[in-house]
Amino acid sequence: MDRDHIHLFSYGTLQQENVQMASFGRLLVGRGDAMPGFKKELVEITDPDVIAKSGEKYHPIVVPSSDPADAISGTVFQITEAELAAADAYEVSDYKRVETILASGTKAWVYIKA
Repeated sequence: MDRDHIHLFSYGTLQQENVQMASFGRLLVGRGDAMPGFKKELVEITDPDVIAKSGEKYHPIVVPSSDPADAISGTVFQITEAELAAADAYEVSDYKRVETILASGTKAWVYIKA
């Protein structure tokens, strides 16, 4: 993948402008997309920095689904390597970053349940 064209798919708090400004220092530009084969749950966040950035104690988290009709809607953003590292720093240990193919065919990083 081209270093200047890293895609990050968000279905949760990374879509919030306040989280983007706190994590990346800018608002990200993105477009709607979906991640097939997953379903959404909630996870309790205990990291005070993450709660402060997001304003929320419970964040969405996705897990693989046995129902092929399941899909998670969200936004795919084009980011830099430094911003991917900032996203890694923002996400708590309940999440792990994996590569996925979105409904549009775009290859993107996404955080799923660890």
